[in-house]
Amino acid sequence: MAGRYAPRPTRATVRGGHVAVPAARPATTAPAVTAPVAPATTAPAAPVAPRTRTWTPPWPLDLGLVLGPLRRGPADPTFRTAPDGSVWRATRTPEGPGTLRVAARGGTVGAEAWGAGAEWLLDRLPALLGAEDDPSAFTPRHRLLAVTERRRPGLRLTRTGLVMESLIPSILEQKVTTTEAYRAWRLLVRKFGEPAPGPDDRLYVMPEPRAWAMVPSWEWHRAGVDAKRSDTVMRAVRVARRLEEAAAMEPEAARRRLELIPGIGPWTSAETVQRSNGAPDAVTTGDYHLPSIVGHALAGRREADDAEMLELLAPYAGQRHRAARLILLSGRIPPRHGPRFTPGNIAAL
Repeated sequence: MAGRYAPRPTRATVRGGHVAVPAARPATTAPAVTAPVAPATTAPAAPVAPRTRTWTPPWPLDLGLVLGPLRRGPADPTFRTAPDGSVWRATRTPEGPGTLRVAARGGTVGAEAWGAGAEWLLDRLPALLGAEDDPSAFTPRHRLLAVTERRRPGLRLTRTGLVMESLIPSILEQKVTTTEAYRAWRLLVRKFGEPAPGPDDRLYVMPEPRAWAMVPSWEWHRAGVDAKRSDTVMRAVRVARRLEEAAAMEPEAARRRLELIPGIGPWTSAETVQRSNGAPDAVTTGDYHLPSIVGHALAGRREADDAEMLELLAPYAGQRHRAARLILLSGRIPPRHGPRFTPGNIAAL
C-alpha cells in the first residue's frame, strides 16, 4: 500500500490490500551433499505429474492484487506465496480437492494443478485471474481514485466460482477481530481438512460439508468460535449444494439466496460474492472500519457511517466494490486514536 504509515491489518485493509508476491529468483545449483543412505524397505511412490496450462492475459497482471483477497491471513493453510514468485492455492472444487500453482513470467501465466479438481481449476484459470472482470466500466470521479487506478493497472476482480470456500471464513469473521477469525480458520482447516494433493505438504483443503457438520462443539470452542457463528456454519453446510449454485447467478440474486440462511446478512453475503462471483458492485456494509476509511478518503470524514459511505460511493453505482478496493489500496487510512483492541479468548472460559 502507498502511504506514509502502513495500516494495521483489518478485514478492510486485507480485502483491498495486496499480497506481496516475491520476484522470481534465478535457478541456482546447490552444492552436492554426501549423506549416509539408509537401506530402503519399500520404494517411494512416484510423484504424480501435474496437469498444466499456459495463458497470456491481454492486460498487465498483478497476481498479488488479483488473488490477495483469497488469502485468510499470513498463515492460511489453503494459500501461500512461494519465494520463486508463484502463488499456491488449495481448494475443494465440484470435482474434488485440487491444488493450483500459478506463476507469471514475462506476461505469460503458467499454471500447474494436482488432484481430482485439477482440470476444473485449469479451466477456470482465466476467470480466477480476472478475465471476466471489466475495469473499463469504472470511471474515477475523485483524484485519489484516478491516481490509484493509474498506479495499480494490474487490479482485476477475481471470480473463483466457489461459494463455500469464501462463505465459511466470512462467517468466522463476523463480529470479531481479524486475528481471531484467521486463527479459527487456520485451526479448523488443519484439524478437519485434508492434506492438499500435489508436492506442497504445507497446504490443506478445507473440510467437505459433511466434515464441517461433524465438528464437535468443543472444537469450535477451542478455535474461539461462538455458538452463533458455528450454528450459522452448520446451517450453511446442510444446504451447501444449493448455495454453490449461487456462483453462477447474478450477484444480487446470489446474495439473496445466501441471505435466506439465518445468520448470513448483507456483510457476509457481500464478502462472499466479491470472491465467488467477482461482483464489482457488492460493497460491504456493516463493516467496523470501511465506512470511516471511505469517508476519510473521499470527504475527510472519519466518523462516516454506512449511509454516508453509500452516499459517497453513489457516483460509482455498479462499481462500488472496485471503488472501495481502490480506496483501500491508496493507503488513505484515518489515523489511529487510542490503543489497539485486545481480543478476548472464549477458549479460555
